[in-house]
Amino acid sequence: MRLQGTAFRAHDPRWSFKPLSGDGAALYGGRYNRKGTPALYLALDAITAVREITQGLARKFDPCVLCCYDFDCEPLADLRTDAGRAHHHVKLAEMRSAWFLEAAAGREPASWRIADRLMAQGYAGLLTPSFAPGATHDAHGLVLWRWSAELPTKVTVYDPSGKLPKDQLSWP
Repeated sequence: MRLQGTAFRAHDPRWSFKPLSGDGAALYGGRYNRKGTPALYLALDAITAVREITQGLARKFDPCVLCCYDFDCEPLADLRTDAGRAHHHVKLAEMRSAWFLEAAAGREPASWRIADRLMAQGYAGLLTPSFAPGATHDAHGLVLWRWSAELPTKVTVYDPSGKLPKDQLSWP
């Protein structure tokens, strides 16, 4: 499917000069990417972006930079609904598994296998429910394995005033 819209991402300020980078996800791995595979994790609303960065671990959270992104991407696997998951042969339990603990224990998380299969089928990314603590039923994420400044995987950060730093030394 094709989806166009606005998404959000909360960044560690130290890395806000690379708002389109998937390097952190590649370095550490994520729910839908193995270590070594870049991924851009976005939320479809600002509150979900904040919940994702804090993972519900504290009532207070470290400073972050919240950015907006305009996107127009396809093909995307829509796993937000029972029907979408059935179409892609995915179980909600596979998606919501404790991927980090599984990986730390040396086991392959089911969510990585989902991502591997979808990437092999040519999908640029997926739409997923948010599993962050406190997420509501309408909290969703967009995870991209392929993105660029051009269609069909177009993602641009919204920074009309040029407020984002250009590198770690260029804060105004």
